[in-house]
Amino acid sequence: MSLSELHVQHLRCIEAAELELSPGFNLIWGDNGAGKTSLLEAVFLLGRGRSFRTRHTEQLIRRSTQRLTVFGRTAGPIERGVGFAFDRDTGVEARFDGLPVKSLVDLTLAIPVQVIDPGIHKLIEEGSHRRRRWLDWAVFHVEHDFGEHWYRYARTLRQRNAALKIRPSDARPWERDLATAGERITHARRRALHDLERHWRQVTARLDCPQADLDYMPGWREGITLAEALDSARARDEMRRTTSAGPHRADIRLSIAGKPAREVLSRGQQKLMAAALSLAQLRLLKESVGLVPTLLLDDPAAELDATHLGAFVEEISTLGCQLLATALQPKIQGFQVPDRVFHVEQGRVRPV
Repeated sequence: MSLSELHVQHLRCIEAAELELSPGFNLIWGDNGAGKTSLLEAVFLLGRGRSFRTRHTEQLIRRSTQRLTVFGRTAGPIERGVGFAFDRDTGVEARFDGLPVKSLVDLTLAIPVQVIDPGIHKLIEEGSHRRRRWLDWAVFHVEHDFGEHWYRYARTLRQRNAALKIRPSDARPWERDLATAGERITHARRRALHDLERHWRQVTARLDCPQADLDYMPGWREGITLAEALDSARARDEMRRTTSAGPHRADIRLSIAGKPAREVLSRGQQKLMAAALSLAQLRLLKESVGLVPTLLLDDPAAELDATHLGAFVEEISTLGCQLLATALQPKIQGFQVPDRVFHVEQGRVRPV
């Protein structure tokens, strides 16, 4: 699935932009600060309901305006329309084929999109929430009922935490449903990570990336069920007024010779390893469900040396993804000639 059209209004420095995209390689070039990355953010908003640069969507709205909007149309035999808007007063609104979506998770299935940007090292370096989010994006696509279990777990977790804050004795009735949904989430994540590991080994070898072990940490002590973990942690949870065990505490541990990868790798190696994780994920989706997402590359030539960039480009070329890449010049070293080129200058976009 690829995007054929992208319409953007009032996103950062972009007042209005309309792009007709190729299903192949689209290059967006211009000076720093011109608005190139903002166009990638627009696509990411359509597929994830959030930015990959900030957690605060209100920061994306163009100064002195009230509302940003993004609309995209997919290519293919059946064209689909996806819209995202954020208003300073009313918040998020998202639509698929003109109908409101039940959850932003629905956008994940409507417009599959992944990004490799200068901050990708945070997947290795920072907290577990990034790695959970990275894994869950793939699991949503390969496990058809994962979204239902995830939504049920998140809702029940909010209800249990609310009870813990108001009247801790009322939290216990929520534990059965929480444990059931949490175990299903955990099983789905483990299966996906197991299936991904073969692709991960292959990609890291081809990119000449340090080899690391991937282990899933479920968010509670190994060897017991989630129901047992919730029962044993109840007194602590009542004292702290929050749920301390469950898949919302899970992590994907990356280790090299028994040490955390973030303690062993340089910043450049972390970027390479994080990129390998994303490429392995795309390979899994293509093999298991025939899905080829749109891939966003924010100034890739600036992040990798010539040797690793060549291997990176070769790896991408085998995926068959729609590419949207940014650069300071109308070409990127090692990449093929773009199918479509757009120049961005002071927030104004024009095809070249």
